[in-house]
Amino acid sequence: MNKCKFVFIGTGNFAAIILTELVKNHYQPLLVVTSPDKKVGRQQLISPSPVKEVAQKHRLEILQPLKINKIYSKIKKLSLDLIIVTDYKQIIPSDILKIPSKSSLNIHPSLLPLYRGPSPIQEVILKDEKKTGVTIIEMDEKIDHGPIVAQEKIKIQNPKITYPELNETLAILGAKLLLKTIPLYLTGKIKSRPQDEKRATYTKLITKNDGRIIWSETAKFIERKIRAYYPWPGTYTFWQGKLLKILEGEIYPNNFRLEPGRVFKTEMGEIAVATSEKSLIIKKLQLEGKNPTSGLSFLQGYPQIIGSILDH
Repeated sequence: MNKCKFVFIGTGNFAAIILTELVKNHYQPLLVVTSPDKKVGRQQLISPSPVKEVAQKHRLEILQPLKINKIYSKIKKLSLDLIIVTDYKQIIPSDILKIPSKSSLNIHPSLLPLYRGPSPIQEVILKDEKKTGVTIIEMDEKIDHGPIVAQEKIKIQNPKITYPELNETLAILGAKLLLKTIPLYLTGKIKSRPQDEKRATYTKLITKNDGRIIWSETAKFIERKIRAYYPWPGTYTFWQGKLLKILEGEIYPNNFRLEPGRVFKTEMGEIAVATSEKSLIIKKLQLEGKNPTSGLSFLQGYPQIIGSILDH
């Protein structure tokens, strides 16, 4: 086991992948801090975070504070070299960040200073970026602001990549970069550099309402939105007063002079919806209270959707 003494702080799938790789490579945290269990799904079952599941599998000590400042004294007693933070929902106070003898490091899924904030992966898909990456920074009191320790860039090869796919790709990349960086950083062989504030851009906290489709936008943007917001908050519209989730779409190149939101059938018999520029073929969807289905199967059960206007 590596002798680096550290606490790991994280919550979601991105963090769970990184924690898994750390443990696999004999970096075992003294403590794992993650979010409290929460209710999920239709049945509102109490579920642990992905990080907690990994920590339990490896029999690591776990804390799940409602407010992380409440466990300051617990962390202080551990005589740490590092705190490693990624994909965590709370702002960590500076007195905790200053506990380790070396630093508190954050793994962020973007090429900082680009796309600071809570939704960098979604924003990269929405903006149709051709490259992205991960950045390790020394944390300070500002969000995603601290000096850069290491950075790795990749090209986005798949033009139809979804959020879960890019999230996993960047988590694996981040884990590899972290494993390469830790020993060099602890021995002083890597020096951090400040971020260029003039290049900084920011992302927002995504809400359920962000998933609502605006049919007056372009088909290209709506298709990217479907991929960026899958599985949460999901992209949706309304038909006959019921919520209709759009799970997969494809751009239909023909430009018909139809008002945005108008549903029509393509020459191949598929459901398509007019937008402000081109149209969107609905490949997969889910009507409220029903199971997900293909557009072709949906059309067999609900042929009356053709000619209607969505979101009315």
